[in-house]
Amino acid sequence: MSVKIVKKTLNNSHFKFCAMAILPSPDESENYKGQWGVFTHGYTASKRDCLPWAQRFAETGAPAVFFDLPGHYLGSFHEVESFEEFKEHAHECFIDAYEFLKEALEDNGYSIECTDLILGGHSLGAMLSLKALELLEFSEFKKLAICIGLGIGQHKETHLFESSFYQKTLDVRRQLVSPAIDSDLVFPWIKNEKLSVTLTDERVHLICGQDDVVVGPGGMEALEFNLKSLGNNVTSQEPKKLPHHEPTMAATHINSFMRKEFNW
Repeated sequence: MSVKIVKKTLNNSHFKFCAMAILPSPDESENYKGQWGVFTHGYTASKRDCLPWAQRFAETGAPAVFFDLPGHYLGSFHEVESFEEFKEHAHECFIDAYEFLKEALEDNGYSIECTDLILGGHSLGAMLSLKALELLEFSEFKKLAICIGLGIGQHKETHLFESSFYQKTLDVRRQLVSPAIDSDLVFPWIKNEKLSVTLTDERVHLICGQDDVVVGPGGMEALEFNLKSLGNNVTSQEPKKLPHHEPTMAATHINSFMRKEFNW
């Protein structure tokens, strides 16, 4: 049998957003080692970016779920009411996605339990996965964040999406998200979050391409240094080709890391 995709619109007290769970073939159950994946995308993008990541999980016997961030129109047309609400609660969508994955497994006759919870994302989604590591709802698990295209920009005062290079497309990009999470609000917040991270005693793996012009040279290394200085167990990969706008290409690198980390 092949993998199975289950679709659902998720609701919590703050947001409505869409998610897809991808369940491994029962034939792969003998390869299951306890890992579940929960993934999300970057700013102005959609869950489509995470499909290859989740598919690689399922093909090796591990279930996964990938979801749209609230207010991102390429995924669905559900609005975000306020930026403050997004700032305070967007990372909690990982909880709803995990619960959906658990429900999908139970409804389809799977009896596998999660021992290692893998939270991952690209860019904005990567930052939110770091925040999700500290959620009390996940305290019972061994946790790992896989962060794609995340770093602390060096010698750059302006985010690439606000540079002259992107000015012609910025008006379009702004219309891909709810007005409450306009780039003028989101980009300064992301920068501040990365510089003021307080995460400690967690496991984090960073993956950033040498050709990622958004993160830029030294950006991943700077974030890695900060996270390690706070007592986190951090590793990293820097493939030659993984441009910021093509996060689907990270699937191969995520898979190779998981094989080493969990003996897949």
